[in-house]
Amino acid sequence: MALLLDKINSPADLRSLSSEELEQLAGEIREELVNTIQGIGGGGHLASNLGVVELTLSLHRQFDSPTDRMLWDVSHQVYVHKMVTGRRDQMATIRQYEGLSGFADRNESPHDLFGAGHAGTSISAATGMAAARDLRGEDHHVIAIIGDGAMTAGMAFEGLNHAGHLGTNLIVILNDNSMSISPNVGALSRNVNKLRIEPHYRRAKQEIGEIVEQFPIGRNLAEQMWNTAQRVKSSMRDLIVPASFWEQFGFDYYGPIDGHNLNELEETLSQVKKVRGKPVLLHVLTEKGHGIPEAAADPVKSHSGTFWLKEAPAPDAPKAPPTYSQVFAQAVGELIEKDSRVVAITAAMLEGTGLASTQKEHPDRVFDVGIAEQHGVTFAAGLATQGMRPIAAIYSTFLQRGFDSIVHDIVVQKLPVIFALDRAGFVGDDGKTHQGFIDTSYMRCLPNMVVTAPKDEAELRDLLFTAVTQDSPFSVRYPRGAGPGAPTDQPMKNIPIGKSELLRDGMDVTLIGFGASVIECVKASELLLLEGVEARVINARFAKPLDQDMILAAARETGGIITAEENVRAGGFGEAVLALLADHKAPEALLLNLTMPDDIVDHGPQKVYRGVYDLDGEGIARQAMKVLLDRRPERKGSLAPA
Repeated sequence: MALLLDKINSPADLRSLSSEELEQLAGEIREELVNTIQGIGGGGHLASNLGVVELTLSLHRQFDSPTDRMLWDVSHQVYVHKMVTGRRDQMATIRQYEGLSGFADRNESPHDLFGAGHAGTSISAATGMAAARDLRGEDHHVIAIIGDGAMTAGMAFEGLNHAGHLGTNLIVILNDNSMSISPNVGALSRNVNKLRIEPHYRRAKQEIGEIVEQFPIGRNLAEQMWNTAQRVKSSMRDLIVPASFWEQFGFDYYGPIDGHNLNELEETLSQVKKVRGKPVLLHVLTEKGHGIPEAAADPVKSHSGTFWLKEAPAPDAPKAPPTYSQVFAQAVGELIEKDSRVVAITAAMLEGTGLASTQKEHPDRVFDVGIAEQHGVTFAAGLATQGMRPIAAIYSTFLQRGFDSIVHDIVVQKLPVIFALDRAGFVGDDGKTHQGFIDTSYMRCLPNMVVTAPKDEAELRDLLFTAVTQDSPFSVRYPRGAGPGAPTDQPMKNIPIGKSELLRDGMDVTLIGFGASVIECVKASELLLLEGVEARVINARFAKPLDQDMILAAARETGGIITAEENVRAGGFGEAVLALLADHKAPEALLLNLTMPDDIVDHGPQKVYRGVYDLDGEGIARQAMKVLLDRRPERKGSLAPA
């Protein structure tokens, strides 16, 4: 049977479809979403996309993309948008190496007006686009679609405030599904959700609509009735949401409406886009995972894939090693039980950081502050002033948003806040907006900040234990996924600040790894030994303070130093080593500094990118051989590969 979806090559193809055909198309899209994500290994943004099928179709029928500018906040819900804007034949490559991005990407299509991967940016960017339109005397719509908890981001309210002040024509669609990845938290979420659950309001809204539909009236009168109904709803809404919250920002508010009712969506959008002279907020109620019962039943698990279709492991299959996030959460739980000062903080990423189970066990000691990293950092500062030891677990890429608070509120006051930077280095399929490529740099430049990275899971535990004993700021970075498999059932122990670890001795060259690169340096040393090269291997552990004695000894005793790290070169661990050597008149001892590139790395498996940039064992060994052959031509015969 032919699919309607086969006939959709652009948004224009949607506009000739009947209501029945649109319903059929929505079902086909949901089936294709499940098949697509299952086809790429079951990992992808499923639930969020299932929840916006009808909304996406209605938007593309009522607006003319890309002339009308549509911006998707976070943009992990743009798979349907990609399908209907000419990229359906590439969907099998989404989030794959050199394939489609899992987010909006300006390089991919003229329909992707603004790239995103972090929450809370859409309203600010849309306000900028609207201002540019007005300055140019143009006349097109600008629409920001924000949801999945992004409205808890402080930046979203800064954008609302400015847009209301400008009074520009702007449409903000609040895609309200009560979820980010974890369930939404905060007073705002509670107030908005009153509208979702208030039966009198929902019933009266439905009855008003039914009465209006029964009048045999003309188009103009119908519009008047629609406006009157909105005013009636507004009066009722004021009883539920005090002081007309959204209107205080200068927005006209409409809704809430059913985000899975195509007729209601299109009728409302057709009226909303006629509003002129002020911004509009349309409140749309959707269900994350809608249309697929298994996904809707567990929107947390289905956010990142088709979990219900995955085969159960065989009874005798080896148990998968724990991820760094899981090891971190286990260690935090132990620290909480042993030390009454310890608390944990996350920014809407309980599941991602592994802290969901820890919060269940210690609900009063684990705080989810919502998508509000800057607040989370200063909240930690407040806790620290009162003698607590807060551990702020925030992805490397997201902690960038709280940098001012790190400087002003933590470092200046030298407060003992521990930063656990998950997803440091190459991050995998989430790609360019999520790469943890600069945290070593921005932490290392801060006075009083201890900057660390473990070589394995056991050392992560030890560094967290060490951090809690310190009276100054402390950061621990660790990668996405599982580690090399070090035991995690041993008691945590203290590591002397600034002391590295000698893993293997050798005199030809020194390989110093920081974090995930340590294990790759060990692998490289084994490959080099096959070529007759004896490499000394050092686990740095600390990028600040450095183990000066260990590094300077390596500079004196071996043929040179090669550093390896998953961070950009500027301000990274390798530059710290170079500065140390320069201070001691031995800069020539640093042969090579292997880092992430001075570029924006796209999505793709960590293993692939480590190979591309010579940060795996083979690449480190290959680069070491090159510099040794260049520096010591008299040994070319013994050093050259067989």
